[in-house]
Amino acid sequence: MGRKKGVEFDEGAPDDFDPNNPYKDPVAFFEMREHLVREKWIDIEKAKILREKLRWCYRIEGVNHLQKCRHLVQQYLDATRGIGWGKDLRPPFMHGPKVVEAVESE
Repeated sequence: MGRKKGVEFDEGAPDDFDPNNPYKDPVAFFEMREHLVREKWIDIEKAKILREKLRWCYRIEGVNHLQKCRHLVQQYLDATRGIGWGKDLRPPFMHGPKVVEAVESE
């Protein structure tokens, strides 16, 4: 018997979790909660990395940062949309940008 050469992580959601009745299996419920928290932390860390790249772009480009760093700004805004630990109880698909409908003038 020997040691394993690498570490294996179970990166997916639990197979036995039932979203219609989440409290049916307590173990699957806690595994699903851990999965969601892990995914949330991954998204937060990706946004932090993009923020650091954006800071460096602003410092290096100086006055040209509006043109040169535009792609990083868009990536950062997309990465930060819908992440965080807000307590507003909205599902993630509702955390997108607020779209204001144009009022038709007659």
